[in-house]
Amino acid sequence: MSIIDISQAVVNRRAIKGFDPSHQLTQEEKKMLFDHAFLAPTAFNIQHWRVVDVTDRKLRAKIREQAWDQPQVTDASMLLVLCMDLNAWRKNPERYWQGVPQEALDFILPKIHEYYDGKEQVQRDECMRSCGILAMSLMLLAQEMGYDSCPMDGFDYEAVGKLINLPQDHIIGMMVAIGKKVAEPYPRTGKLPMSEVLFENGF
Repeated sequence: MSIIDISQAVVNRRAIKGFDPSHQLTQEEKKMLFDHAFLAPTAFNIQHWRVVDVTDRKLRAKIREQAWDQPQVTDASMLLVLCMDLNAWRKNPERYWQGVPQEALDFILPKIHEYYDGKEQVQRDECMRSCGILAMSLMLLAQEMGYDSCPMDGFDYEAVGKLINLPQDHIIGMMVAIGKKVAEPYPRTGKLPMSEVLFENGF
């Protein structure tokens, strides 16, 4: 495993399309990747991500059919479908706060209910925020480990959901392919000037 600092990982990370289909991550590498990625933050520590690691080659091929025939779906060492549980906030939320003082628990549990109850858009938005944070954590960690990645949203969400037996109260945020690249990406182009994307105190 190569060791690089976080700023270098940010610079080096690119959306790779061509992966070595013969390469596999070891179980130890996978464990390291997930152990660290799942330290990413979520609102109220709900950890509502549910990640499907697609290892079955036939299933990968079926997903590729629903993803514009993109080769990274089948060729990358790992294909992760990042799903989110919309109702994680209501499923025994006290377990997210095990070990905290009782007064803290008495405060936070009603706040969780107040924040999410009856607010479907809030529930979905929070899931998507957490999914994005997890995705970037996975990609930067993969970069640190000497691997490359590709975030993916170019696929039929409903069809892929059926293929992975997505529960009714879950949604798919995106997919992330991880592996060894066999082709360099195009040079970075079209980056907007800082003056167009960064503002101080308002627009």
